[in-house]
Amino acid sequence: MKKTTRHLLLPALLIAVALQGSTQTLPKIAAPVFRKDTFNIIKYGGKADGLTLNTVSINKAIDACNKKGGGVVLVPAGLWNTGPIVLKSNVNLHLQKGAVLQFTDDFSQYPLVEGNWEGLPQMRNQSPISASGQQNIAITGAGIIDGNGDAWRMVKKDKLTESQWKKLLASGGISTDGRTWYPTAKALKGSQLKNPGVIEPGKSPAFYDSVKDFLRPNLLVLTQCKKILLEGIIVQNSPAWCLHPLMSEDLTVRNITVKNPWYAQNGDGIDVESCKNVLIENSTFDVGDDALCMKSGRDEAGRQRGMPTENVIIRNCIVYHAHGGFVVGSEMSGGARNIFVSNCTFIGTDIGLRFKTTRGRGGVVENIFIRDIYMKDIPGEAILFDMYYMAKDPVPLTGEKREAPKVEFLPVTAATPVFKDIYVNNVVCNGAEKGIFIRGLPEMHIKNIKLENMVLQARKGIDCSEATGITFNNIQLITHDSNPVVDVLNSDNLSFNKITYREGSDLLFRIGGDRSGKIAITNTDASKAKQKIQYEFGASEKSVTLK
Repeated sequence: MKKTTRHLLLPALLIAVALQGSTQTLPKIAAPVFRKDTFNIIKYGGKADGLTLNTVSINKAIDACNKKGGGVVLVPAGLWNTGPIVLKSNVNLHLQKGAVLQFTDDFSQYPLVEGNWEGLPQMRNQSPISASGQQNIAITGAGIIDGNGDAWRMVKKDKLTESQWKKLLASGGISTDGRTWYPTAKALKGSQLKNPGVIEPGKSPAFYDSVKDFLRPNLLVLTQCKKILLEGIIVQNSPAWCLHPLMSEDLTVRNITVKNPWYAQNGDGIDVESCKNVLIENSTFDVGDDALCMKSGRDEAGRQRGMPTENVIIRNCIVYHAHGGFVVGSEMSGGARNIFVSNCTFIGTDIGLRFKTTRGRGGVVENIFIRDIYMKDIPGEAILFDMYYMAKDPVPLTGEKREAPKVEFLPVTAATPVFKDIYVNNVVCNGAEKGIFIRGLPEMHIKNIKLENMVLQARKGIDCSEATGITFNNIQLITHDSNPVVDVLNSDNLSFNKITYREGSDLLFRIGGDRSGKIAITNTDASKAKQKIQYEFGASEKSVTLK
């Protein structure tokens, strides 16, 4: 078998699933089952007056339910002020319609605990809701979980109106540079240090306490749990990530709404990290960072953990504001594989499909199948594969200048990331900065990607560099910037079939780099462009076959 055709031969069974929607061979996700016994938090001293701290009452109800074999812990309609809640096995925390779990803004109620943040072991404030090593757990109902994140988060001035910024300054807190506001001095101190929460020798409890307010908790963290259900609830206003299942198995997320202010720092929707057997469906996300995000640990720590996120189904979801709609990375050092995404809509999302990593991560992202994606008003790229992730907002803020990364060959090691064997079919995007962006590393190309059946309205068309074995099939590009429509740099074994574009475009293809070659252009009317192909930086006519 020729290496140049390998990308056309992804696992046949998986492709059949992706294209036909069959559920027979999709991952099986085991669902929790609960007894009908009900434990009303009112019977344990709960008061819905918006003043009483119900931490003890709610946790007493959970403990009692767990000890008696499980059942439902009922949160009736009302405003329930509380501190951290710890879920236990066989407990379904059920929020009636009208119930609001309002987590307190009293930071003293959240002790520092050993946790995991952005793929590394770190000290964090205890999460408002957490569970570790539990089985058969759920949060269901039609109520609201509010993490009081406004009390914790720093805010950038560029993300607010002038009146909003002045109101924020008047509320208290600290801004030393006039560009970023911090809620407390401890939050400011933590921001000035590199990885202050990382657990390492030499850091005393007093040190962690000195930066405590900077170590914002994720709203919901479920660590090494099995058989989890999140259904019906509204989760909002998290200090950091909203939902964080970590090293867990058999997770079902259904019919939920996740909300964070669009300016919320690290305000991710759901970060599925090193989890196995996951279903996310019929849910809506409107958040301040990535929405549906797959992770698996960071750098050497993630590789040592060695737990990929795998066997994931995402379907029928809507994403409004977010840095990315469906996202893999950037902390994906344990790998990600066997992920199926279908029938999702992204409206106003910075980037639609976002694959991001960087040198040092390592990890293999493979066997990703995506179909039926509909996008509107995307400020950045509709589809992005980038191995030069810079840990910045995907769309530059006003006045922010960014330079292209320095291109250099480095040795391939365990720290070199891999993107390969990804299939994307049937995408419609009405409005984006760029249709498709692919940027690999010189020493590790992005490999074996098949993109087909797309209508992309964007300012720019396709940008592909340091890539091998990429198929573009039946792509309609409606672009405003047509010089060029397709830009290729140091890439090889590319297939462009049935590419349509605006008649009268200035330049159809720009081929650059002496490592570009074996580029086939078929069933494409190049005569409608003012110039068909331009070669530069060592590329030549030998690089391309036009039929």
